[in-house]
Amino acid sequence: MKRVKLFIGLAFALVVGSASAQDFSDPQYAKWGETPEQRKENILASTFLKEELANRNYAQATVYLQQLLQRCPGASENTYANGIRLYKQKINRARSLAEKNTFVDSLLLLYDIRLEYFGAHPKRGKAYILDRKAREHLTYRESDREGIRKDFEVAIAAQVESNGTADPELVAIYFKNLCDDYSNDLVDAMTIVNAYDANAKYFENLDESKAEFKNQFETCFGTSGAASCENLQKIFEPKIAANPNDEALLAHTYQLMSRANCESDFFLSVGEMYYAMKPQSSVAMRLAQVFQDKKDFAKANQYLREALAKETVAEEREKLLARIGILEMTANNYAEAIKAFNESINIDETDDDGLAIYFLAQCYVAGSKDCSSALAKHSVYWLAYDLVQKALPLLEVTDVAVAENAKKLANSYRAVFPTAEECFFAELKEGATYTIGCGLAKGLTTRVRYRAQ
Repeated sequence: MKRVKLFIGLAFALVVGSASAQDFSDPQYAKWGETPEQRKENILASTFLKEELANRNYAQATVYLQQLLQRCPGASENTYANGIRLYKQKINRARSLAEKNTFVDSLLLLYDIRLEYFGAHPKRGKAYILDRKAREHLTYRESDREGIRKDFEVAIAAQVESNGTADPELVAIYFKNLCDDYSNDLVDAMTIVNAYDANAKYFENLDESKAEFKNQFETCFGTSGAASCENLQKIFEPKIAANPNDEALLAHTYQLMSRANCESDFFLSVGEMYYAMKPQSSVAMRLAQVFQDKKDFAKANQYLREALAKETVAEEREKLLARIGILEMTANNYAEAIKAFNESINIDETDDDGLAIYFLAQCYVAGSKDCSSALAKHSVYWLAYDLVQKALPLLEVTDVAVAENAKKLANSYRAVFPTAEECFFAELKEGATYTIGCGLAKGLTTRVRYRAQ
């Protein structure tokens, strides 16, 4: 202990000696006090504050901090940096809740005073200070939900004022806490939707290193329960009625309701109005799905084919054609479904679509009802079985659940292959090439195989 005191004494002596050699009447020291003597005392107090912090003498450090705040609050950022360190230590060592709350008040007050004197700092000014205060408020006084919301909103506004945008991490933290407040009935659904609407733009065009914050933001909104179709309709129906030609409003409403998997008449009207202004494959496919679910196949088909006529990207055309095939298949238009599936498959022969091949097989089987003989009808199953077998390894990568169904389907097809006796009387040898002569698969070739006995 004596060695420590001796070291501190020597350090103070060196500091005092160094300070004595300086001319504090120089204008550069004016921020430290009105007279050279005051300036010297305050500069020494700043040095001693740091030293007492390093030696965990928090009571004496507090004395120096108060001196600096009273006499020269605008002299140095270090006063606040060290003061914040000091009060965090005191908070962690508080002996009662009341004492802790007092120290938290002092910590937050430090940020307010710092804002007053250093709010115009080019790097660590208003936006930086309010950001730090909001985070400290959440860390040390989590129960003050209204105060936390206010501090985060003020910090976000300051960042936008300073930089034209807000820090995605700060916004994600704010929105997560806002959604927590909604789950605890502290704010209403309108507050959540409006906050999402106001802050979503800060997550546009993010680099990959910040993508996690967008995921957090979107996940919180999606799981909050606030963005129900009913709530969204209540909010946006009057707005759209007042501004039916506002493309940005329509786009936002469509996106929110689409994310909530809405299928109401209002959603369809929004989607159709938005699509009329800005045709997009993704919108057409979503509208088509809703119309299909409502059994309005003609309307669904209309949107898919309109999108296909305008789409030039091969990958998107492949998706549209596959959807058209599924739609036509649902409507029992198997010939049109086969045409769409084949066109989808042929867009990129080096990258087969397992789902399209899987459904194509089923279309050929459905089309075999027009075959007059049992042998002719069953021969279609040779082709269908081969197609399902081709689709299986692709589906095991893209859709495991469908792959399991495909295995069962392949077994059911093999179970109705023509028997060896049927093939014998038709003079068909196992493994021989066979051209299908009826149904929707007419003209396609396959191989003869006997049903397992």
